[in-house]
Formats: sequence, structure tokens, C-alpha cells
Amino acid sequence: MTQAAPRPVPWWQGAVVYQIYPRSFCDADGDGVGDLKGIASKFDYISSLGVEAIWLSPIHPSPNRDFGYDVADFDAVAPEMGTLETFDALIAEAHRRGLKVIMDEVLSHTSDLHPWFQESLKSREGDKADWYVWADPREDGTPPNNWLSVFGGPAWSYHPARRQYYFHKFLKQQPKLNLYNPDARKAALDVLRFWLDRGVDGFRLDVANSYLHDAALRDNPAVPMAERTAHHWGHAPNLQRRTRDSNLPENREVLDEIRALVDRYGDRFVFGEFSEEPGLLGHFAGRDHGLHTGYTFTFLEDRSFRPRVFADHYAFLGAIDGLWPCVTMSNHDVPRTVTRYGRSLEANPALARLALTLLMTLKGTVLLYQGEELGLPDGPIERHQIRDPVGELYFPFSKGRDPCRTPMPWVSGKPNLGFTYGEPWLPMAPAHGPLAAASQERDQASTLHFTRSLVTLRKAHPVLRRGEISMLEASDQVLAFERVSAPSRALCLFNLSRTPATTACAPEGLTPILEIGSVSRAGGQLNLGPHSAIILEGRAAGA
Repeated sequence: MTQAAPRPVPWWQGAVVYQIYPRSFCDADGDGVGDLKGIASKFDYISSLGVEAIWLSPIHPSPNRDFGYDVADFDAVAPEMGTLETFDALIAEAHRRGLKVIMDEVLSHTSDLHPWFQESLKSREGDKADWYVWADPREDGTPPNNWLSVFGGPAWSYHPARRQYYFHKFLKQQPKLNLYNPDARKAALDVLRFWLDRGVDGFRLDVANSYLHDAALRDNPAVPMAERTAHHWGHAPNLQRRTRDSNLPENREVLDEIRALVDRYGDRFVFGEFSEEPGLLGHFAGRDHGLHTGYTFTFLEDRSFRPRVFADHYAFLGAIDGLWPCVTMSNHDVPRTVTRYGRSLEANPALARLALTLLMTLKGTVLLYQGEELGLPDGPIERHQIRDPVGELYFPFSKGRDPCRTPMPWVSGKPNLGFTYGEPWLPMAPAHGPLAAASQERDQASTLHFTRSLVTLRKAHPVLRRGEISMLEASDQVLAFERVSAPSRALCLFNLSRTPATTACAPEGLTPILEIGSVSRAGGQLNLGPHSAIILEGRAAGA
């Protein structure tokens, strides 16, 4: 009896995906908003990083209440970013260079200006009457249940045209699609089919945990008082367990359909954003069900940089059979890595390099947010400069997501650091001037060159790209783990603290392949200076 041939390893397992926030990447036409031609003009730079793919945050027409995450037309490109022809040219050039292109799609909701919603609100009897989540008010006019919007206040808005409330998990301008409706679900899948037919290599799916809601519209349960932390008290919706407005186990039905569609197109990749209930990750993604993979906010929301955070998360991931991890420390929704871990708007090259080294040596598909390769901190935002609805809600307690979205600095000597020759949609960060890409290009000791060397190292040592991971130590200071892929073994040791540390986890017979900061051996122990690391490689046991 012949054995089945092993599955080929997908390109995305162990790949580095470079996330581009198009509005803030590069503006080619001077209107202050980044665009597709601007992205294409930087393909030499992107290719030089050694990444395998780019992920484009939303590029569809939008009234920009939530800057592209409120889609008004799924089958077009926002005029300020280009045209379908511009997009086709970008795809062709990316593929010519060996780069995959991943699109960001928002299938859980639309803009209230989308034609689907405009038709739905007209009548309770029309063809699209049930394409969104509508419910009657209570007798006293209040919303049908206690669900809260992620952006504050009730998750329901009343519309007199139907004398009903509609559900919106986010802004009231982002009504929730009812994907129980077969026609609405087909329309959502057709969005993916449209772009797959145009040649895209996959999708990042926004809030992929929220496609289905509790059909009976039951209240979300409260987080018990004894379990509440600063995280819960920091935002009222966090005081609820989000188990009825989203995160339903049956949500996987939609994810399975999406996976089947994407897999029919061959070597494509679909991963999701899974927030609020990370314990469901293994139910929503896996080898043979749900999406290919997905990320939670475990690292994105962490401000401690403590070894135990990473060890505990990989213990959780390791218990999920067949799940390939997706790992990231920064994106368009959270403070940048050096700001979050360094608690400062100042540059911190040593911290940036340490975090990048950790990111590139952990098991998983890496998501690298634009500007992380430069070690950018957040940009300062004043009240009159806020564009993000989260900042509008909480300023000055929180400035929202604008600080991590300030435009990329390209050339320190040019107006607006080379991002645009117009007025940028968000202000340029003064601290980014010395960190501009052109300046770092000329400095072989820069974070940019270091990032390139890390990606090169990851490719040159397959054990770092696809090896299994085992945590060895997670003290107050030291994180140690090994990656194994026969016949190789890599030992990765980090001092994530600001003070010197020692570890006994330093066996002989391994060769250093990367060292940052101060590292020395003494008396069978390894001495690690503040924010230092060493990566060693040798033969795996029994190899």
C-alpha cells in the first residue's frame, strides 16, 4: 500500500508579510493621501527588505469615517488611491518581482452609504431588507439588547425609515451585514471571488470573528467584577464578554466557506484578525478548517515585554492541533513597538532591534508593519489633528490610532520627509526625520540594514523559518526557546529587561549566528546585558 505524498509546504508558512497602510505610505499625486502609484514607486525598497508579500490595508471607495474600513464599493478602488487599471499594474509589477499581494477585506459590515444598505433601509419587504441586522425597539424606544459598540455607546442606531434599530459593532456609519442571509453571504463571497480573479494572492479578513451574531439577540454577559482588570475598565465594551454580538462558534461556517473558495484558486493565503476571545483561534483557523491562520491581540496589546507573555502564548498555540501561528507586534490599530514597550515617543534603536529579532525568530508567519523596519516610534498628535474616531472619543486620555498611522519618512531633507509634496492627511512626526529611509540606507549600522539582515538570516537558516518551537525559560528577564527542524537546532536567548541578566540555558557545541547587545560566558552561565540577545545554531539531538 503506497503512502500519500506529503503536502507541499505553502509559501506563506514562515513568510514575512509587509503591511502597508496605503494612506500613509507614499503619495504620488500630491493630494496628501498615499496611493497605489506611490506604493509601486517604492517596490525597489520593499523588495530590498526580502519580504515575500505585501498586505494592503483597505483601498476601496469609502467615506472614510473609519478610513477604508467602512466600504462603499467592494469592486472598485478609492479614487484618491487610483483605479482598477492602476491596481492591475501594481499586481503585475509585484508578481514580476516575486512579491505576493494580499488585500484587506471587510466582510462583516459596510458603510451606511453602500448601495446595499441604502436599499435595505427603504423597506422591510425589499430584496435586501434582511441583508443587515435590523430589530424592533423595545416598547420604551430603547435598543433591543445591551450590546456595545467597539467605538463607544450602544451598538444600535434607530432609523425612522424602517422604525427599527440596526446593529453596528463599530461606528453607526458601519452597519453590520447579516450573513445568515444566503444572498448577503453569497455577495460577500463574490467580493473575494472578484479580486481573486484579478490575481490577488490572498486576504487579511477584518474582524473575522464577527461574521455571525446571536440570532435571538440575547444580551452579552458581564465580565465578573472579580475578573476585571485595567484592560476591562479602560473601555466600557470590554466589561462585557463578547459572546453574543460576535465570537459565536458557528461563525466558523462562514470561515469554512471562505477557505473553500480561496483554496479553489490554488496557492493562495487567507488569514484573519481575531479579537476579544482569543481562545477561539483554534476553532476559527487550522490545517483543514476555518482560515489558514490568524492573529490575536496578545502581543499587540502587551506593554510589559515580559518573557512570560510570549511563553504563555506559545503554550496556548502549541495546544492547538494543526495551527500554523501568525505573529506580529505592531499594526495600524495599536501603538508602535518601541513606543509601547519603551513608553516613549523617542526613537530607541536598541529596543527596536531586540523586538525585531524576537519577531523574526518566533515560529509563525510574520506580519511586519510599515516603518517597523526603521524603528519608528509613534508620532505626536494634537487635538485639532485627530482623524480617528477612537481619538475623538478619548482624547487626551488616548489619542486613538492616528499616532501609529503618521506617514512614512522617506527623505529627511525634503518637505514632509518625502511622503508628499502636498499637505499630508496626518502630520509628519518630527522624530522621524533622522530615521528616514534614505538616511538609514546610507548607514550600514542602521535599523533598516539590521532588519534586512534578519530577514536574510531567517531565509538562510530554515530552522528559523519553519522549525518547531519549545520554550525553555521565561523568567522576569530572560526568554529562551529553541527551534528544531532536523537536522538543525537553533537556541534563541533574550534579555527583555533593562538590567543585566544571567541564564544557565547555554549549552556548548552551538555556533552563534546573531548577537546583539552585550553577551558573554562565565562559569557555565551566559551573561546577557540589557536588551540583548544571542541566536545559536547546531545539530538537533539525534540528528
